[in-house]
Amino acid sequence: MKEKLAIFGGTPVRKDYLHFHRPLISEDEENEIIDTLRSGWLTTSKKTRLFEEMFAKYCNANFAIGVTSCTAGLHLSLVVSDIGPGDEVITTPMTFIATANSIIQVGAKPVFVDVEPCTLNMDVSKIEEKITPKTKAIMPVHYIGIPCDMDEIMRIAKKYNLFVIEDAAHAVETIYKNQKIGAIGDLTNFSFYATKNLTTGEGGMITTQNEEWAEKLMLLRLHGMSKDAWQRYSSKGNLHYDQIYMGYKYNMFDLQAALGIHQLKKIETFWLRRQKIVEQYNKGFKGMEEIEPVFKEPEQGTKNANHLYVIKIKTEMLNGTRDEIAMAIQEENIGISIHFKPVHLHTYYQNLLKIPKGTFPVAEYAGDRIITLPVYPAMTDNDVNDVIHAVKKVVGWYR
Repeated sequence: MKEKLAIFGGTPVRKDYLHFHRPLISEDEENEIIDTLRSGWLTTSKKTRLFEEMFAKYCNANFAIGVTSCTAGLHLSLVVSDIGPGDEVITTPMTFIATANSIIQVGAKPVFVDVEPCTLNMDVSKIEEKITPKTKAIMPVHYIGIPCDMDEIMRIAKKYNLFVIEDAAHAVETIYKNQKIGAIGDLTNFSFYATKNLTTGEGGMITTQNEEWAEKLMLLRLHGMSKDAWQRYSSKGNLHYDQIYMGYKYNMFDLQAALGIHQLKKIETFWLRRQKIVEQYNKGFKGMEEIEPVFKEPEQGTKNANHLYVIKIKTEMLNGTRDEIAMAIQEENIGISIHFKPVHLHTYYQNLLKIPKGTFPVAEYAGDRIITLPVYPAMTDNDVNDVIHAVKKVVGWYR
């Protein structure tokens, strides 16, 4: 007999609501924040520099530049690469809108390629057919922390003299063939948003091996000025500054870095817990033909960040839409999300690019069926079992 769904008056799986995400913050972060507040210096200073140095070392990158968001990082990466009006950047439609928005913001055009059914990463076999004389860069997105095929992407980029600007918002811990994401492409951008594996509330980081770019990015993130406030207002500072470039207000500051310093120290512990949750989910949904996790078994030397746990609900086998199923799961007091609606189907991009529905069938098939389940270190085994129970209950109802 089917369990009656909460949305139809049944008893929810949980009495209390399980949030989609909760950051794991301890006394380490709290004490560092208090120390920063008491220091009298809240903006970009010593702690930002320390966090940048720690992150560069973690990624095996020569340089790391802290910024206000991954979006800001993507924008600056395009600017420092001299990409602008009339240029094209190849990317994926299965991403957050910020990826494509950053391309639009410099006056360039996003050119999408479809994705792989298994990983929802960009299908590298479709990249070369989209390259034109206007193409200046490839912007891969490591969807949910599964690495893209970077060998092939780098091969294509070298062949056509293109930049590779990675959107690694989901991929802090990701390793591709024994190489850390952050040390492969020309520029790599990470997110430390509140729901990310490493959080500074808001914030992001750009990594690069190019010293000239790193120096320019340091200026561009703060108005294009030759000196930041720490340099101007310290006891040995020079009050004068010079504007070298047209810059932006994108600098990370010490209150953010205070969180990041300790979050980074715990990143592998966090990852191990998420890995256990992923294994629990995979086991729980095994044998359910209506559910297909977006997952790729890591090869030797490769590591998935497990930032999100996404399932495709095969609605063609059920009597309900993805949205009906998603709402029913939420009514069981389980917080969920959707990552993502394909970019080209958003109203703005429909009006701008006028890409017909059906152009990217793999991304669109997934976009109509995906649901993101909670996966974060603060979850208990009972929390995970409640999620599995709720999904099975709802899917069973719609059979």
